[in-house]
Amino acid sequence: MQKSTDVVQRSLALPQQIAGVQAKSVGLHPLLYRKRIEQVDRGVQAGDLVEVFGSTGERSGYGLYNPRAELALRMLSWGDELPDEAFWDRKLASAVELRRTLLRLDDVTDAYRVIHAESDGLPGLVIDKLGDVLSAECFSVGMYQRAQAIIERLAPQLGTRHFTIRPSPASESQEGFDGPVLSSPELPARVTIQEFGTRFRVDFAAGHKTGFFCDQRDNRRMLASFCRDKTVLDLCCYTGGFAVQAKKLGGARDVIGVDLDEAPLALARENANLNQVRARFVQSDAFAYMRDMLATGRRFDVVVLDPPKLIRNRAELEEGTRKHFDLNRLAMRLVAPGGVMLSCTCAGLLEPAEFLRMIYSSARQAGEEIAPATATSYARHAPRHVQILAKTGAAADHPVAANCPETEYLQAVWMRVL
Repeated sequence: MQKSTDVVQRSLALPQQIAGVQAKSVGLHPLLYRKRIEQVDRGVQAGDLVEVFGSTGERSGYGLYNPRAELALRMLSWGDELPDEAFWDRKLASAVELRRTLLRLDDVTDAYRVIHAESDGLPGLVIDKLGDVLSAECFSVGMYQRAQAIIERLAPQLGTRHFTIRPSPASESQEGFDGPVLSSPELPARVTIQEFGTRFRVDFAAGHKTGFFCDQRDNRRMLASFCRDKTVLDLCCYTGGFAVQAKKLGGARDVIGVDLDEAPLALARENANLNQVRARFVQSDAFAYMRDMLATGRRFDVVVLDPPKLIRNRAELEEGTRKHFDLNRLAMRLVAPGGVMLSCTCAGLLEPAEFLRMIYSSARQAGEEIAPATATSYARHAPRHVQILAKTGAAADHPVAANCPETEYLQAVWMRVL
């Protein structure tokens, strides 16, 4: 394990000498696993910029190398393009142009993703603009070491004054380093951001990841369009994004948000008060809450199911898919006939076709009980008919890299439940 004191920030200038790494093959995918590395020059340290060669000795490009990680090499450029300071400036300018010029996000929000890792050519790094703060999460030691230098070049383009940088929760186990959270000297503990006129507070100390889920922005607005005078249940609501927008933008009659953690729920209540809307937030396990509602016969016109990441690696695929099935089966039973349900997953390893199959299987078991459980069988339920209305994903400030399909991680399926 690399100690925190050894994980120092680096500049973006080219080093005087660049070591070489030879790989079995280098395609267009930016991520290379250790088993594909054949030879490494002596003295290469975690996070070093390296020159990458193919098996026949031809230069393939440049990347950031970490001998401790299973995902050992993250490509920055291909061919002869050197990742010098001008290279980094081009990457950042292109990312800013997408968000500010093409998408015109400043017209509707002051909270959006500016750097989306591989999709913006900077693998292992995400940065969100949250008001006048740049909040970064680093998934590689190489990007963690360069994050402050990147932010110092990015901030003038966006007019931000503060920053915070944190390693991902899995950095210890996957990258072999434990870096401290870095912050600008006067970073506020909280900021207030807005999307489509609705305000939300972001708590950098207590928040997950960068502090706010910008990826669901457009889905929150779309959900609001179904909510006029409706009853809404927001399961795994975190800080109340869907719940508050259902009331504020959608004009819902009654909104309940449910989450297991008290800290985000406290912020959800603040967000409702901040927008002068009334919503009820309940601390509870989603499974237990749904079973309680079923027992009392409660149904909702609109149900949102947006659980945290349930599949973090392939070893968790089967169990995580089963959890999605159980959550969806119960949630569908809570939808009033003809109502709308939004089911989401941020588990990139769950293929879209498999997610839809899971939803179909959930619907087959989501109706009223027609045969009780016995000592030798499970309870049987009548099926519910589901109409798929739309399939969406993350907002456009989270683009998908054509050479890295894993960047399409968020799936949102919109259903009418009959």
